[in-house]
Amino acid sequence: MAGNTSAPGQSVAARTLSVLGTFDDGHRAQTLTEIAGRAELPVPTAHRLVRELEAWGALVRRPDSTFVIGRRLWDLGLLAPIQSGLREVAAPFLQDLYAATRATVHLAVREGTQVLYLDRLSGRTSVPVVSRVGGRLPLYSTGVGKVLLAHAPDDVRRAVLAELRPFTRHTIVAPGVLDRQLRQIRQQGYATTVEEMTLGACSVAVPVRAGDEVVAALGVVVPTLGRNRTSLVAAAQVAAASIGRTVGIR
Repeated sequence: MAGNTSAPGQSVAARTLSVLGTFDDGHRAQTLTEIAGRAELPVPTAHRLVRELEAWGALVRRPDSTFVIGRRLWDLGLLAPIQSGLREVAAPFLQDLYAATRATVHLAVREGTQVLYLDRLSGRTSVPVVSRVGGRLPLYSTGVGKVLLAHAPDDVRRAVLAELRPFTRHTIVAPGVLDRQLRQIRQQGYATTVEEMTLGACSVAVPVRAGDEVVAALGVVVPTLGRNRTSLVAAAQVAAASIGRTVGIR
């Protein structure tokens, strides 16, 4: 079941939100019956709400009769301060970092125990990655995620360390090993991954600071680190510092 449930006497707004709340990374396309079941709504009620959301542009019906999130919601999401402000500030520096590395570059923030990708730049020669703008991935298996996890509150780190599972044979799933790595990240100022989320993809990532606060992470994904590690870290740190200064001024 989805996290939002319907109860007798719920307002129309609450029921509408329960419909939207049925969509997540594991349920990106759903039939009307699936939506009704996960929202715990009668099918006729779900049908009416889904049709209204579709007419408004929040949902889109595909040829196979499943529904997906519509562009209207995406446009609204971009208005959120963390999205519009940080993405706008970071955009030119991400472009500079991409031009310097010709690698996939990421801007991300922490959302609970996951990393939320605010922006991504990549080219035809970039390493294939599973990240997408607006998507979420685990904190512990991504470069930007490790940076954010290293600077997260203790309760967040404990929650993540208690739920480690492998995505590749290289994913670190031993809590003690990961905890030591997080301490090292705080000391050295950057994180690395070696095929921990996707085979053939390695990364370096650095924190974006506004004053003493880590507000985001900036990452670069490459086929291998090798001798390029130092130059990649330096390039990412220059971009991150520029973003942080601009955020602080604003």
